[in-house]
Amino acid sequence: MSFFTSVLRKICLAMVAVAFLVGAFAVSAPTASAETYTIKMGANNGMLQFEPAKLAIKPGDTVEWVINKVPPHNVVFDDKSIPGQDKALAKSLSHQQLMMGPSEKVSTTFPVNVAPGEYTYFCAPHRSAGMTGKIIVGG
Repeated sequence: MSFFTSVLRKICLAMVAVAFLVGAFAVSAPTASAETYTIKMGANNGMLQFEPAKLAIKPGDTVEWVINKVPPHNVVFDDKSIPGQDKALAKSLSHQQLMMGPSEKVSTTFPVNVAPGEYTYFCAPHRSAGMTGKIIVGG
């Protein structure tokens, strides 16, 4: 009789373990893969602009800025032109140091918990020439 009790106990434990695993997999949602996008600094036609000037992304995505034409360039997010006017977030997204070389690049990954909305940035040396861009983060 103890043999049957032992076998039944093992079968019950195995069934509980399987039910737990099935439940755990059913509850976990599939995660969307993050994307990486590239923005040129300096348009192909030599104009002082970001190309594309507007880009729609999701939280967790990465944006890479690459020098294309007419350096020096940098990427500065304006804290007054981002959701919540968060100075610390604007600073963490920015790359203030000037880049001089062809194909030099910087990248920023937008946090997964970043607020949706429009994030305006500019190139400090060429801001007065209209070199501004916008990242639109979807919810």
